[in-house]
Amino acid sequence: MIITDNHMHVYRHLKLEAIEQFKQAGGTHVLLVSLLAHHYDVNPKTGKDFVKVFEEHISMVRKANRIVKAYAVLGVHPAEITILGPRYGFERAAEIMKEALDIAGEYVAKGEAIAIKSGRPHYRVDSHVWRLSNDVMRHAFEIAKEVGCAVQLHTESYNREMGMEIAKIADEVGLRREKVVKHFSPPKVREFEEIGIFPSVIAGNENVLAAAREGSRFVVETDYIDDPKRPGAVLGPKTVPKKVKELLRHGFDEDFIYKICKENIEKLYGVELEG
Repeated sequence: MIITDNHMHVYRHLKLEAIEQFKQAGGTHVLLVSLLAHHYDVNPKTGKDFVKVFEEHISMVRKANRIVKAYAVLGVHPAEITILGPRYGFERAAEIMKEALDIAGEYVAKGEAIAIKSGRPHYRVDSHVWRLSNDVMRHAFEIAKEVGCAVQLHTESYNREMGMEIAKIADEVGLRREKVVKHFSPPKVREFEEIGIFPSVIAGNENVLAAAREGSRFVVETDYIDDPKRPGAVLGPKTVPKKVKELLRHGFDEDFIYKICKENIEKLYGVELEG
């Protein structure tokens, strides 16, 4: 049975042991997402400085592939704008982020990553920084359309209004709504289907079961961050396998799990999952 975690980080705590734990719990496939530049001891002055971030991340993904099937998602976290902005000015920070996203798109085009990550801050910023952040996100959509990949989005907490706003930006760019994957989604599967963007449901509490009761148009994630200062955050690496298997006890069959963990992943990212 294929069980896929759609959004996990491997950093400086358990590292590959987290992937071992995921496998031991029944996990088979994982999308590993790059972190902020400072996690890789990079202080970017240009977008090209993110090459070190992306190369280090891809190296870790290759090692994870010895344990399970792992895929790279290369991102420019939206919080970079409030890290880089005070140093270089917010307009320049946005340009650096766009340059880095261009490079991430090149890795996708080469087949070394399957998606990019972007978004906008999940915390309050002033209107100028908000406008620039939306411009960066729009640029990510343009890249995704060009190279034919999905975008995982880190944003403020989901509500229908923001979902519609993001969907309309995708429309303006010409990116299919279903290629916009809302990371850290609530289990509002029917609402996401109405809007058209795709939910990556955070697997805490009873979210996976609640999502399943609304349909099969979703994927699941832990957002495990592997931070030694927050060892279990956001959710532990065993969570997705555990929660997905619980669906069987609630009357959902393996065909349903096949849909959310294999078919949906394949459709979103243009990959073929074996197992």
